[in-house]
Amino acid sequence: MMQQEYVPEKIVLWLKDDLKDQIPKRLSKLQGDLFEIRFSPYGFSHRKLIHSLDAFPDKTVITCDDDVIYQSDTLKIIYEEHLKFPNEIIGNRCRKMTYENGKINSYSKWPFVANPQQGAHNMPVGAFCVLYPAHSLHSDVQDVDLFMKLAPKADDLWFKAMAILNNTKSLQNTSQPDIPIPIMGTQFVALKKVNKGQDFNRVQWQQICDHYDLTKDKIEHLLS
Repeated sequence: MMQQEYVPEKIVLWLKDDLKDQIPKRLSKLQGDLFEIRFSPYGFSHRKLIHSLDAFPDKTVITCDDDVIYQSDTLKIIYEEHLKFPNEIIGNRCRKMTYENGKINSYSKWPFVANPQQGAHNMPVGAFCVLYPAHSLHSDVQDVDLFMKLAPKADDLWFKAMAILNNTKSLQNTSQPDIPIPIMGTQFVALKKVNKGQDFNRVQWQQICDHYDLTKDKIEHLLS
């Protein structure tokens, strides 16, 4: 991220508090005006966005993962799309949440969006970078007790729901950077494996929808 063609105002790495004394020196030395390590009492994946929204409430925030290597044009591509669609959430890659007879399908039936487009059921995938304009998410986004009850292992789904409730559309980027490269040894316990293997994404999305009374038709109405 520090070697991107478009350099952001700030890069923040959010880590759990208990890692304070375990930061490698070569990483700690990178800290300065651009890069900063901040700490959180939380271990869940939602933390990087909820804390960033609190720390930078009026800024555009781009989330990315710390277990992959991104191409140097990743931020350039997503930010240039933001300039075209300043009020929409931009995902470099999105999945289309699909339904059958009004019920959400298994995650294995949520295909990647093939053609760049807006869509009520587009779910930006965090691993590919997601851009959130300031004030684009519902105020419940930072309700820790609630999202730990409804979607403890699905930050992408929680943020998608918060976008829907705020009437914010999600757009698949018209340009796509190359797929990020996983860092060796970091993917063994990745959330995507847990959620996909146990169909936990479908379960968590249903819990969110039940809580907020979100049906397929209601989602389409809110984002029409």
